[in-house]
Amino acid sequence: MTTDADPHVTPVDPDAVTLHGGDLPWRPVSPALRTVRLITLFAWLAPFVLAFVVLGVLVNPWFWGGAVVVAVLLAWGVWLVVRQVSAITWIELPDEIVIRKGRVFRSLVSIPYGRLQYIDVESGPLMRSRGIASCEFHTASPESGGTLPGLPTEEAEALRGRLAARGEAQRAGL
Repeated sequence: MTTDADPHVTPVDPDAVTLHGGDLPWRPVSPALRTVRLITLFAWLAPFVLAFVVLGVLVNPWFWGGAVVVAVLLAWGVWLVVRQVSAITWIELPDEIVIRKGRVFRSLVSIPYGRLQYIDVESGPLMRSRGIASCEFHTASPESGGTLPGLPTEEAEALRGRLAARGEAQRAGL
């Protein structure tokens, strides 16, 4: 498959794709994904901090311990979300899309275009308000699919169209 006409495809030696990334032009996801995940984290944990503080003031000072524990969990969650989102990158290669995630526990998912059956573009209310969406790639085998969260909505829709066309072309033997 030639890639001269498609500026989105990076021609590269397949051996250059590693967990460490090398010198490839990996594309990061939108920073808005960090915001969405932080809002979700605060929506889940802040009520517990508030409840423990109220109980600590009104009922028993021992509840302050619970407030501290949940506040520490919240701080750790903020640090984790920031690190996780900045570690999600992807690249379009001539024959596959590769998604890389993780800092400590790294994963590298390579999805050949010819194996793609369909691509879901999903965006909940909070993601829509930030202008981002997720692409979920489905293949014949559930283990060989992947998810790419936090793409700008227009880019996610364009990616779906490009990859669907490449998948059809490769399955047709063009």
